[in-house]
Amino acid sequence: MSLATSSVQPATRQPSFPRLPLYSAIALVALVCTIAVFGRLTDVGTVRVATTTPVDIRDIVFLPGEGDSVIVTDAASGAVIEELGSNQDGFVRGALRGLQRSRTIANVPQTQPFRLIMWEGGAITLSDTGTGERIYLDAFGPDNVAAFSRFLAMQGENDQ
Repeated sequence: MSLATSSVQPATRQPSFPRLPLYSAIALVALVCTIAVFGRLTDVGTVRVATTTPVDIRDIVFLPGEGDSVIVTDAASGAVIEELGSNQDGFVRGALRGLQRSRTIANVPQTQPFRLIMWEGGAITLSDTGTGERIYLDAFGPDNVAAFSRFLAMQGENDQ
């Protein structure tokens, strides 16, 4: 018997998943988990909102006025607090647009009041009583806090 040259081809290797991106993704997930646990255990790099006692609370309603104006009214008395002109109070309008979107989705009426709360530490929040959402206004700086805190300062002035 003679040895003939075999025509058997070596098995072709299937391309495998690239290892570098796989190991990089695994390392990234591990790093993110480590940072999250570190922040949770040490409070480094985290933001906590301290729950304190409310000092001042006012329920207010924002209604559309003539043109592009917004009428701010006290929810309890119905008294007009202020009318925001069409090119005024950009932060107030922006905050309301975000909350209004949630109200539209949840089918909450415009007459449902927002709750403005000044907390013991001086922080101010705007809560939507219809959807339960809350905006911590201190996160946007003192000028933007002042835009809303004036509605608390006017409490009692326009409520006749």
